[in-house]
Amino acid sequence: MYNRTQNENGTYNTRCLHCFMTIASSVETEKELAILEVRHYCPERALAELLEQEKVIETRAAHN
Repeated sequence: MYNRTQNENGTYNTRCLHCFMTIASSVETEKELAILEVRHYCPERALAELLEQEKVIETRAAHN
């Protein structure tokens, strides 16, 4: 999830809503924003996904 804002000069900024890192600033097109967002590796989201996987594994192990 990203928060996009448009600057007064027509360019865009985008920020990751998981880690609050600014992914891009002063980007001229929404297409460029999409490319930069796809390339973003969010450490907060990755950690959350790993913890969720661990819970699933532990739950399965408890039921066996």
